[in-house]
Amino acid sequence: MAVEQGRPEVSGGSGGVLTRLGTWTENLSEQAYAYLLLTPAFVVLLLFAFWPLASAVRMSFFADVITGGRLGEFVGVQNYVALLTNTNALAPAAFVDPSFETPILEQALFMTILFAVLSVTGETLLGFLYAMLMKAEYKGRRLVRLLIILPWAIPIVIQGMIFFLLFRPGYGLLTEPLQQLGIFSSLPLNTTFDSFVIVTVADIWKTSAFMALLILAGLESVNQDLYEVADVMGASRWQRFRYITFPLVFPVLMVAMLFRTMGALRVYGIIESTTVGCSTVPSMTCLVTQMMFGSSTLYGSAAAVSVLIAIVVGLFIMVYLLFIKQSNQSLGLA
Repeated sequence: MAVEQGRPEVSGGSGGVLTRLGTWTENLSEQAYAYLLLTPAFVVLLLFAFWPLASAVRMSFFADVITGGRLGEFVGVQNYVALLTNTNALAPAAFVDPSFETPILEQALFMTILFAVLSVTGETLLGFLYAMLMKAEYKGRRLVRLLIILPWAIPIVIQGMIFFLLFRPGYGLLTEPLQQLGIFSSLPLNTTFDSFVIVTVADIWKTSAFMALLILAGLESVNQDLYEVADVMGASRWQRFRYITFPLVFPVLMVAMLFRTMGALRVYGIIESTTVGCSTVPSMTCLVTQMMFGSSTLYGSAAAVSVLIAIVVGLFIMVYLLFIKQSNQSLGLA
C-alpha cells in the first residue's frame, strides 16, 4: 500500500511533464502538429532570412553616410527614388534609366532580368534534352551521364577561368575566329554586349546539368503503364511527349525553373570570374557589392538595391507558384 500511495508523487517529476507533453501533442490537430514540427525551421528562417531583410529595409530609409557607427539621417524613400530615376551620382551603374538613353545592358535591373530569362530558358531546353538522354537506354549511357554532370561539379572560379582564357584577347581560342565572323569585337571581355553573351553561355553550360537532374527525377516518376497504353492506341512519339511526358513533368519543371531563376537573379560570381568585372556586366548584385565595398560606401543605397532584388525575386516566385498551382489542379493533385 505504501508503494501504491507513493506513485502519484513520482508523476509530478520529469516523467509526469513528459507524459503531459505527449498527451498535449496527441490532442493537437494535424495542422497544428505540422506547425509545431516546423517551428525550429521557422526560427532559423526568422534569424537568418527575415531579420537581415528587415534590417536592410530599415537601412534603406537612411542616408548613405555612416558616422560613429550610426546610420545617417532619415531620408524616407529618397534612396529608392534616386535609383529608379538614375539620379544617384555616386552609383557605379544605372539601375534603371526611365529615358532609355542608357543601353539596356548597362542598366542593372533590365540586364539582370534579361540574363535570368535567357539563361533559365536555355538551361531548361538543354536540361530537358539532357534528361531525356540520361533516361534512355543505350550503350555508353554512364559516360554520357558523366559528361553531362561534369560541368555542374566544376567550381565557379574554375569555370570562369576557362571562359576567360577562351576569350582572352591575343591568345584566346575563340577570340579571333568569332572576331573574323563579326560576332565579337577584338576585346570581348571588355565589351558589355560580348561579355553579357559570354556570361550567359557560361551559366547555361554549367547549370544545365542541375536542371537535367531535377527533370530526370520527374521523368522517372511518370507511370510507365501510360506509355504502354499510348503504344496500344497508336500514339506517336510527339503525342506521347505532348499528352503524357510534358504534363506530368511540368510541376517538377516549374520547381526547377524556380530555383534557377532565383539563382540567376542573384548572379555575381560568374561575372567577376569571367569578365573584367561588374563594370562590364552590371547586375543588381554587382551594384550592391560595389556600393558596399567600393571607393564610396553607400550603405543606404546598397540596402535599397538589395530590397529591390528581394521584391523582384518575390514577384518571380509568385508567378511560378501560380503556374505550379494551376498545373497541380489540372492533374488533380490539388
